[in-house]
Amino acid sequence: MNLKQQLLLVSLLTLVLPWAGVQFIRETESALRAGQQQMLAGTARAVADSLAQYAEEFPPAEVGEHSAGNQLFGHELESKPEIDGYFNDWTIGRKALRALRGTDGPVRFALGLFDEAVYLYVEVSDRNVIYATPATAALESGSRHADRISLINTSPPYREEAFTFAAEAPGSVVAYLQNEYGFAPDPAILATWQDVPGGYQLEARIPASKLGTHLGLVVSNTASELAAPVRSASFSATTPGRFVTKSVELSDIAASLAQPGMRLIVTDQSGWRIASGGNIVPPPSSTAGARSAWLRIAYNALVKSGQQAELAEPDPGGREQQSYIVQALGGQETVSWFRSADSGRAVVAVAQPVTTNGVTLGAVVLQQGTDAILSLTNQGLARLINVTLIATLLVAFTLLGYASWLSRRISNLSVAAEDALDGDNLRTTLPSALAGDEVGDLSRSFSHVLRQLGEYNDYLRSLASKLSHELRTPLAIVTSSLENLEHEPLNKASADYAARARGGADRLRRILTAMSEASRVEELMQHAEPEEFDLCKVLASTAAAYRDVYPTRTFDLTSDVEHAVTQGSPELLIQMLDKLVDNAVDFSSEHDVITIGLSADDSSLQLTISNPGPKLPEKMRSQLFDSMVSVRPAAGDKHLGLGLYIAKLIAEGHGGKIQADNTDVGVRFTVVLPRLR
Repeated sequence: MNLKQQLLLVSLLTLVLPWAGVQFIRETESALRAGQQQMLAGTARAVADSLAQYAEEFPPAEVGEHSAGNQLFGHELESKPEIDGYFNDWTIGRKALRALRGTDGPVRFALGLFDEAVYLYVEVSDRNVIYATPATAALESGSRHADRISLINTSPPYREEAFTFAAEAPGSVVAYLQNEYGFAPDPAILATWQDVPGGYQLEARIPASKLGTHLGLVVSNTASELAAPVRSASFSATTPGRFVTKSVELSDIAASLAQPGMRLIVTDQSGWRIASGGNIVPPPSSTAGARSAWLRIAYNALVKSGQQAELAEPDPGGREQQSYIVQALGGQETVSWFRSADSGRAVVAVAQPVTTNGVTLGAVVLQQGTDAILSLTNQGLARLINVTLIATLLVAFTLLGYASWLSRRISNLSVAAEDALDGDNLRTTLPSALAGDEVGDLSRSFSHVLRQLGEYNDYLRSLASKLSHELRTPLAIVTSSLENLEHEPLNKASADYAARARGGADRLRRILTAMSEASRVEELMQHAEPEEFDLCKVLASTAAAYRDVYPTRTFDLTSDVEHAVTQGSPELLIQMLDKLVDNAVDFSSEHDVITIGLSADDSSLQLTISNPGPKLPEKMRSQLFDSMVSVRPAAGDKHLGLGLYIAKLIAEGHGGKIQADNTDVGVRFTVVLPRLR
């Protein structure tokens, strides 16, 4: 049975799908959700109007040196942490740790509030921890030559002081208070310093009464006992940010205004969470109103999906920065929709600005969970879905199964054909070759074409080597004969002919040398000893050389990384660059700019060579890196189509790959190499 007959048989089972019913489901769900959003928006406006009466509870926005990026957030803790230098007894979770860039790695920290005390926890990446000496630990100058953590405490514009922690050894640490009166220990502060692999951790308890309105964190890393300290944190002693804590009065108001099943969040103008109340009712174990798993799957396929519901959770760091909240802080009422198809959880969120006298004080965020979305509990929708699915289940599953089977056969054939063409050795055995339908005929035709293409490619790959081997001996005979002829007495005409013949033999020798270069590169790749080297340094030296060799071109070297360490042979990579740059020069004009770029990600390096000029023909892009293939309009004696083939051998020999793409103004070659660090 051929493919047309199979499709005709399947088409007899096709039924008219209940399109009107599906549209009704979607429209009903959208209408219910819109009503829910309008209700929440009205509630949020009422809450925002109520909170606008408490303008003094909203901290003023800070700009410039005291911007939101420098502000610190105090998390409410459910229990009292033990001051032991470890985070495992904090009740806020590790996602709440804020990260800073340090000299040896990230610095993570958090501030907690419990029972009239502020708790500080800091993790520092430090390969060489320098402790204070017992003789100088109590001296300000002595602590400067040790790794230390300082909590800057200010109340602008008057108060400015710092609590400094510099340990003599792991364990309890004495905190020193530095202000205009001097540098002295503060026994009211408890702190513990713990060494951990790759750095250290500090946990401290500070009475809340000792802290001002603005705090800053400074982590100082000292390279040696005699070296000056190097600051690794982004907060400086002169620009501490406001210490953000929850407003007790706003929190009580939020708790009283939050209705059952709703979460109410209040933020200041910078997005910091200063009050919250209520909670979203967690979704039931199975979707409400859907008595079977298949009904839930069908519902998820029909209704409109939103962002993942987990994104609606309060930010662990304390600062709400979702786009709909940011818009509300700009003075615009916004609505967002969150829904997770896997769990069936749905959340509607409304953000309303809190304003007074035209000034935005903050925002009210009101969220309601799955129980408020009535689509899943509407029995009429459930019955409609049941009737629709039962009526079309047999036909839909039959058609889906056949379509999947046929699609899988064609996809497997397509993938196998692409993989066969991408590999160095063509594979001529394709899926469905034994089938009796049109897919089988297509597979057999592809196999026949691939066999012929493989034979042709094998011939091209070995052509240069064969020609070089076969012509080298006759060329040697011709050369030696011409050398002997030069020693014989010749008239002027004969001497001219002999000189021309000698020049032609020399050109032929250079051609044979170029043809055998690929074989030599393959041997070098097999026997070369790999070494680690910095590709940035290689590019810098080669780019300078290219500017001297090609004075009529401008070479622009750009790099996004300072160090690009890879493994291989620098000499062979330079040879690859020579081929690519020579190609770029040949296809560009005088005074054109040739760009050499280097970028990187965690595991690879991307080297690009771009030049203006004619673009690559689309039909040649898949053959560009094959042996003895050239797109030059007039190939000379040195352009045999081996340069890009050699570049491909070197790139793949280093575990990478190379490709060519057209740009708006010319051509860009991209070489991807593995990155060590």
